[in-house]
This record gives sequence, C-alpha cells and structure tokens, in this order.
Amino acid sequence: MGVVCCMLSACMNDGWDEPTFSEPPFGNNDIVETNVISIASLIDKYPNVFASTDQNKEITEDIQIKGRITGNDLGGNIYKQLAIQDETAAIIIAVNQNGLNGYLAEGQEILIDLKGLHIGGYRKQPQIGAPYNGTSIGRMSKDIWMQHFKITDQNPLQQTPVDFKNVCNDMDGNCGKLVVLKDVSFIDADGKSTFAPADGSVATSGGNNINRSLREGFGNKEVVIRTSTYADFAGMILPYDADNNKPAKCNITGIATRYNSTWQILIRKSSDIEIIK
Repeated sequence: MGVVCCMLSACMNDGWDEPTFSEPPFGNNDIVETNVISIASLIDKYPNVFASTDQNKEITEDIQIKGRITGNDLGGNIYKQLAIQDETAAIIIAVNQNGLNGYLAEGQEILIDLKGLHIGGYRKQPQIGAPYNGTSIGRMSKDIWMQHFKITDQNPLQQTPVDFKNVCNDMDGNCGKLVVLKDVSFIDADGKSTFAPADGSVATSGGNNINRSLREGFGNKEVVIRTSTYADFAGMILPYDADNNKPAKCNITGIATRYNSTWQILIRKSSDIEIIK
C-alpha cells in the first residue's frame, strides 16, 4: 500500500500544474482594449435618449468605455446595478443579477465592450442595459453582461467622492457620480424615525423605496436621500443629537442619480453615513 501511495503521489506531482488564476474568473478575458472613449463622450453621442423620459438605442459602433466601480449592491440599496466612473463622467450599468459585488468590488477597474448593448435614459439618468417594454431601458441578462466586460485591474482603488455642492447645479454632467454631502441633517430625524421603515408608517416613493429630505438646500434642484426598505441600513435611526434634542449633522456619501430634475442620492452602505461629533 505504501508503494502505491508513493507512486500516486509522484504521478500527481509530475503531471499536475498548480492553477495560477492570473486571469479573472468572471467576464470575457478575450476582449482586447481598443477604441476606448470617455464616458462623457459616450453620453454625448446619444443626446436624444436622455432628452425625454425613458428611451433607448442600440450601440452599433465598435467602442468601449473603461472606469472603476463606485457603487454596487453590497449594502442592499442599489438593486441589480453598478455605477462606473472615469475622469469625465459616470453611468449606471443595469444587470439582471443579484450579488454583483461578489465579483465587482468598489474601486475595481473594468473595460466594457459596448457594441450590441443598449444605452438609454431612465428618467433621464444615463444607463447601459437592454430594451424594456420596447422604448424604455432596463436590465441586460447576466449571460450578455458576462460577454461584454473584462476586469482590467483586480486591485480595488478607493475612490474619492466629489463634494456635491460643487456639482449639484450641473445635473447633466454629474449624474451617476460618487459624491459626498457635507454637514447635512434630516428633516424627519427625531430620535425614532429610521431611514426606510418597512411597516408602512412612511409612504414609499416607487417600489419599496423611501425618500428622506434634508434641512439644507443644494442649488435649484430638489435633493432626496433614497433608501430601499431592503437596504442593510434601512432600520438605522436617522442621525439625531439626543443631547441637544435636534437632528444631528452628518456627512453622506453615495451615488448621485437623477429622477428627471430631482437628485436621488443612493447611500451604498452604512459606513457612508458619518455622524459629525
């Protein structure tokens, strides 16, 4: 028996190559980086699909975009979507799959081959996905997505959010970006109210989402903090200063999406909420 074991061990050692995992196990590693354009240039190519509500158009050019993930579904508040950003602009990628954060972490760089995908404006928010109900834009299938992206850097780099007050008046150029709202407080903060109660005590605004307003204003656009009742932090109490019996000041980081002319800030996870002491 000992001889047989040694022989088997020798055969396995001689004929077995340890996997290196040099290539990411997700996406399409055969994509070659060519004809990369900026996200801002991509959006500029299709102005008509963002000019009015819910349109889409197939991308027939052999073009690509490249950027880093700034938001995913890790905290349960961004549903079947990714936010990707480069030095020029940002865009939402809609994929009909849960657990996107499992292989596309915040800060990871990806290359997207756009030919054959659709670009559109969901309530004027630029989005890449697939046609929905004919003229609208929705989520592409997981299988299609896997053929159209390549992970180009497996080492996530922390992304620095833009100060929202510096971009809030330019919705067209900045929607979808990672931003931080500094020194803000919630109108409804009373020491009991939570971000998104699921008990029906607060009216939802589209699906299972609840909009919370801030006491501070930003330019000439309405701004709401939009939270899903399924978010991991949905039951978290809105920042409140119990010692002084008033809403607490905080910094809020999130993805600044738009819904027509309203800013909808999507907090990604609980650590995006920083209470100012």
